[in-house]
Amino acid sequence: MPAQNTIRVHVPLSLRKRGGRPRILPPKDVEAATPTGQDPRLLRAIGRAWRWRKMLENGEVATLADLAADEGLSDRYLSRLTRLAWLAPEVLERLVIRREPCAITIYELCLIASLPWEEQVERVFA
Repeated sequence: MPAQNTIRVHVPLSLRKRGGRPRILPPKDVEAATPTGQDPRLLRAIGRAWRWRKMLENGEVATLADLAADEGLSDRYLSRLTRLAWLAPEVLERLVIRREPCAITIYELCLIASLPWEEQVERVFA
């Protein structure tokens, strides 16, 4: 039995593995004190898309199939993700520089990248 002057604190946290690494998650009924920034997976995907675009433009690789083979990825996945390099400048600024979170997935963002620039802003941040 604990002593009279002992205080016991119980914090209901849960452990989840994400990407093979354990993460401590707060209870679902508690909101974060600071707003969460941009999803690092989205920023990484945009960065990879721009790197692949530069490799294609500089002639380092001839086709998307060659690039996919070099990266060890499927050409279907690589061609879909490469579309992020052609997002509207305003969308890129708000995502990468201002770090505004968007409520859509990377897959949906890849599909939106094929739309005209004027429509992209409305669809991403609506």
